[in-house]
Parts: sequence; structure tokens; C-alpha cells
Amino acid sequence: MNRIKIIGALLGLFFLTFNATAQTDEAEIKKTIMLMFDGMRAGDSAMVHAAFAKQVTMQRVAKNREGKVVVSTSDLGGFLKAVGTPHDKVWDEQITFESIQIDGEMASVWTPFKFYLGDTFSHCGVNVFKLYKSEDGWKIFHLVDTNRRADCG
Repeated sequence: MNRIKIIGALLGLFFLTFNATAQTDEAEIKKTIMLMFDGMRAGDSAMVHAAFAKQVTMQRVAKNREGKVVVSTSDLGGFLKAVGTPHDKVWDEQITFESIQIDGEMASVWTPFKFYLGDTFSHCGVNVFKLYKSEDGWKIFHLVDTNRRADCG
């Protein structure tokens, strides 16, 4: 009987430790993603850059002028330059963390968003982040989003 209690206690401790680690990773992942958005709001490209890995893929799925859905790829350097270039209105991307999935050192995060220039609504969509757990913490290595002006809820 004592062995069963010991095994039960060890299993319980394992699951509590596993759950606490997952919650810590989830909080750190959110912190990394919010670092990017806080940097955008502040116009601070160094802050934004700190959220990203050394090698990054940035993509957008959207309709082109002819109405065809295309996947376009952009450069992190161009994004950082745009963030750091002074602009009159704050870039305020308001997100909701809808889904965070973690498998060891990799995470996938789904965040619907609404983007405002100052107080003026601009567009909405969804971001999908892929992150990995580096020696320096969680880093974004792939960001793909959608972009639309209608059906923004």
C-alpha cells in the first residue's frame, strides 16, 4: 500500500512540475511577442529586434491587386527600419493570444489582431508566430500574417 502512495505522489509531483514548466514557457513566449509589439508602439527598432532570432522568415498571405491570394516574403531589416523611422502616429497592434502550442523547444502561437494608426483603425488579421527556445530565451524565427480591412469583428 505504501508503494502505491509513493508512486502516486511521484506521479503527482511530475505532473505539477510539467504543468509549471509549461506555464512558465507560455508566459515567456507571451513576453517575447509583447516585446515586439511594445517596441512597435514605442518606435524602438532595437526593442523589436530583441524578440527575433538571427535568421527570420516574415511572410504575409493576402490578395494582390488582381484579387489573387499570394504569399509574399519580406525582410526583417526592412521591418526594423520602418519601425525605427519616426512616424506621426503610434503603430498599435492589439492582439489576443488565442492558441499557444509548445513542444519542447518549439512553439506555435496564433494571435488575431486589430491594427491602429494612432486612434484610427487600419486593418485586422491573424499573426502566426513560430518560436524556439534559445540560450537567450524564446525567439521568433517565423512570422506569417494576414491583412484585411473587412470582417474584423
